[in-house]
Amino acid sequence: MEFLALEWVGKPVWMWMGFIAIVLALLAFDLGVLNKENKEMDIRESLVLSAFYIGFAIVYGGAIWWAYEAGHITTSDGTHAGITYFTGFFIEKALSIDNVFVISLIFTYFAIPRKYQYRALVWGIIAVIVLRGIMIGVGAALVQEYDWILYIFGAFLIATGIKMLVVPESDPDVSKNPVVKFLNRHMRVTKELHGQKFFVREQDEKGRLVLAATPLFVALVVINIADLIFAVDSVPAIFAITTDTFVVYTANIMAILGLRALYFALAAMVHRFEYLKYALAMVLVFIGAKIFWNNIVGKLDPAISLGVTLALIMGGVLFSLWKTRGETKEAKVAAAD
Repeated sequence: MEFLALEWVGKPVWMWMGFIAIVLALLAFDLGVLNKENKEMDIRESLVLSAFYIGFAIVYGGAIWWAYEAGHITTSDGTHAGITYFTGFFIEKALSIDNVFVISLIFTYFAIPRKYQYRALVWGIIAVIVLRGIMIGVGAALVQEYDWILYIFGAFLIATGIKMLVVPESDPDVSKNPVVKFLNRHMRVTKELHGQKFFVREQDEKGRLVLAATPLFVALVVINIADLIFAVDSVPAIFAITTDTFVVYTANIMAILGLRALYFALAAMVHRFEYLKYALAMVLVFIGAKIFWNNIVGKLDPAISLGVTLALIMGGVLFSLWKTRGETKEAKVAAAD
């Protein structure tokens, strides 16, 4: 069992295996116990499950803080590790709210009933664990080999934040999505759903039984591609906070796990967070500028970064809820039309 003590990407193998085991246990509990039968998740269930995931993520962050502070993880700087974990977690959580709107559009386009949506999202997180791991691994390798790439991350975050502030958003057209076009052109896709199945066998033009994907599978693929696109913002943002790959990965995954549960509450009221994007834009500009500040002026206290991040996000949430009070989703859509 000596290999468990070996280091991989800067941390002992047992840490990585332990975290993956926790995530898989949560997903197994989610699919095998909470959602053993396909059913619609109401807002109350969504909020309760989301509260559980957020609470678990906070407890896990506390465990990271303690483990680093106790010197079990090759460093005694537990305060820095803990604060950067929570900063990354809250940024990823807030950035993911935009993802909820896109996921909702995808499910609507493919006419996926609510009772199948959660199971699809949970299966999707398995792909996210792998894909985010690859992106973060590549990012960590680049930062370790070329530390100047952090300046590129910082400039990219500042440019992205400014773009979010000045360029008006438009609703994506799922029918024109290149992934949807590619899958429809290169795969046999059924015209109707087949329950929760991703693949079924159906007769082709010659009467032969052939394997075909269902719209639920296509929706799952498009959702995960959309998540990768959103990761282009979130991964550089958290690397701008810390270059500790373990903290980057765990904060990302913990935030995404909870979002899947919160989706059903947020999807019904995502229009209420209309002004949050401006707060997120300022967070990206702040995090990007912090890279230049740290290397030119001096290290900014991580507690200040966490405080500014939380203040901007909470300010954006509260201002959005205040400005859109009494506004319904249908009224917003009608006004847009």
